[in-house]
Parts: sequence; C-alpha cells; structure tokens
Amino acid sequence: MAGDGVREDAHHGGRNKAGDGDGAHDGRTATLAHTPKDIMIGSVLALLGGTLWGVNGTVSKILMDDYQCSPLWIACVRQLAAGVIFVVCAAATTPRQLAGAVKDRGSWPSFLLNALVCVFFVQVAYLQSINATNSGTATVLQSLNLLLLLLYTCVRGRRLPQRREAAGVALAFVGVVLIATGGNLSSLSLPVDGLAWGMLNALVTAAFAVMPLKLMARWGGMTANGIMFLISGAAMLPFVRPWQNMPPLDAAGWGLMAFTVVGGTFGAFWLFLTGSMKAGPMRATMLGTSEPVMATVSAVLWTSAVFTPTDLTGFALIILMVFLVR
Repeated sequence: MAGDGVREDAHHGGRNKAGDGDGAHDGRTATLAHTPKDIMIGSVLALLGGTLWGVNGTVSKILMDDYQCSPLWIACVRQLAAGVIFVVCAAATTPRQLAGAVKDRGSWPSFLLNALVCVFFVQVAYLQSINATNSGTATVLQSLNLLLLLLYTCVRGRRLPQRREAAGVALAFVGVVLIATGGNLSSLSLPVDGLAWGMLNALVTAAFAVMPLKLMARWGGMTANGIMFLISGAAMLPFVRPWQNMPPLDAAGWGLMAFTVVGGTFGAFWLFLTGSMKAGPMRATMLGTSEPVMATVSAVLWTSAVFTPTDLTGFALIILMVFLVR
C-alpha cells in the first residue's frame, strides 16, 4: 500500500495508498466502456494488487523483528531497487516520456519536492508505524488519508461533506478511538509513537495523492514513480549507508527483501494500475480494501500480532468509511 507508489483513484481526483506504500496514477482517465471480461480480469488484478500491498506490510514487520532491519534501511534499499525497476520498465514501454522527463530541467524541482516530501515520508512513516505496532494497525490507520482528501476536496470545492461522507467521518473517528484506547477511554492501548507515525502516514499519503498528479499526467506513472523513488532513495544513502549497516540476512531474509521490492512494491503497483484501467478506478478502489484485510490476517498468521474484538471493530469501522467517503 502506502509508500509503494501513486495509485489512480476516483476519490476526489486520486489518492495513493502506500504501499508501499502504498499504485500509480498515469495521468489518463479511461473513457472507454468496460466489457464484462475487462471488469472480471481487472477486478481480479486489483484484488491481487491490494492483497500484495497488505502482505508486504507484514513481510516488512518480519524483516524488522526477525532480522533487525531498521525501517530506514528497508526504505532506502526498497526505494532504490523499486526505482530501478520502474525506470527500466518505463524505458521499455514509454521511452520518449522517460527521456523527456530526464531532459526537462523545469520538471526536476517538482520531482525533487515530491520525492522528498511524499515518497520519503510515506515510506518512512509507514514502516515506522509498522515497527511500533503491526502491519494490520498501520495499514488501517493509513486508510484515514481519505478523510484528509475529503477535507481537501470540501475546502477546494467550497462545500460541506455530504451525508454519507459525514457518516464516514464519524465511523472513522469512532474506529480510531477504539483502536487507540482498546475501548477504555481513560488510557491508550496503542503506543503513542505508533499512533503518531500512523497519523503522519495518513497525512503524507493524502499529500502523495495530490502533489504528483501533474507529473503523472505529463510523464506517466512508471516514469514519475521511478524518478521519485530513485531521488528519495539516493537522498537517504549518506545517512543510512546500507552497505555499512547490513542486517544479518540469510537466504530467507533476502527472499523477503526480494518480495517487498518486486512483489510488494512494483508488482502490486502494476496489478492495481492495470486492474484500475480494465475495471474502472472506483471498482478497483473498493477491491483495494483487501490491503488492510490481508495485512491484518497475515499479521495474525505470520507474526505475534493479537487483535482484540475491540481492535477488529475499529478496523471494520474504518474500512466501512472507505466505502462511504468516495
């Protein structure tokens, strides 16, 4: 999900979900009617994309807990590796757009700003949120970016939220309270740093849905994601120095890293984007709710995460909000 690129979305002009991070917005809106076959294939692809994003969060948690990989190390390596794959695919599919973006000096300040403000903080905030809590909680909190996008849309459109949107806001508020307090309003059951990183992740994920849209429209999703990922990863190199702070990865650990780059970032991006184009962005977005569901399920199955009925009720309310705020 979050932190995994920019996803096309019908919510108020688009949003990202991280992915790795959070998918991509390629700047084009499909205008052709979707055939039943397209809808079926696209729905499956979008569902798989969301599933990979959810599993990716749990894989990142395993890397942090079992292999002592720091969130910054994972973010740096994943951004550089995924950025290379994005750029290679852009060179193969849209070489003119890639060459144009590289040569256009006027676009580089925007690339730099988006890479540092959006990609860097989306990656780091999401991974830090997972590190402080678990993949299920972090991914559900990330979904609150829709509320920030709703606020942005209402302010920009000079309107009040509609009834269903207001209901979604109320559900999300109750859901966050339940997750943070465990139903006991006198204390926090969620670590303060986990809640803070989760809220920051929702904020920067919402920003990532809006800020890069012009770059996506001009240069395409592959090119824009590739350049921004590479810039952000390269900016981290002097501070993270991944070659000096190599965690004790065995064959299984390197396999998990390969998955988080190829499957959880690039693969999820490609599947969701293709599914969105075939089935329509709204249908793909609804199917994308498989991300928090899979993050929660995989966290229970593969890690020591334990969720109370109160936690699961809060999760359900926030996921229901996704269907209302659109």
